[in-house]
Amino acid sequence: MSIKVLEGYFNAKGFKVVLVIARFNDFITSKLLEGALDTYRRQGGDEGDLTIVKVPGAFEIPLACQKLAASGNYDGIVALGAVIRGATPHFDYVSSEVSKGVAQVSLKYQVPIAFGVLTTDNIEQAIERAGSKAGNKGSESMNTVIEMIDLYQKIQ
Repeated sequence: MSIKVLEGYFNAKGFKVVLVIARFNDFITSKLLEGALDTYRRQGGDEGDLTIVKVPGAFEIPLACQKLAASGNYDGIVALGAVIRGATPHFDYVSSEVSKGVAQVSLKYQVPIAFGVLTTDNIEQAIERAGSKAGNKGSESMNTVIEMIDLYQKIQ
């Protein structure tokens, strides 16, 4: 008797993916988007299967994800944003609600959603995660959603 192992692979061919990206902190989120798009192309995805939805800020990401997931038109969603800590507790509220909201949407609609929303203490950390020392979290998020779409299709 052999053990069956299910695992997702990095081949985006035929996967309809939507990217939900916050415009706030665009100097960071635009780099995350570039990384995600580059990765989708490198993983064999067709640009005709991609959609980009721009929302005002990170707080609006879960609502857009919910509407897109409910449509049934997409195999997966990549959520991209940047919440950078400031001098007020606003950071704590936004980052908490965005992460909870995205997770709830993914579970409710059973659609893979990759969480590429940076939550950093300062601008330097955000820059590091948007394509410098710490890699590009947009690229990593795209890889995650591609792998999860493939895995999810195998589980069904």
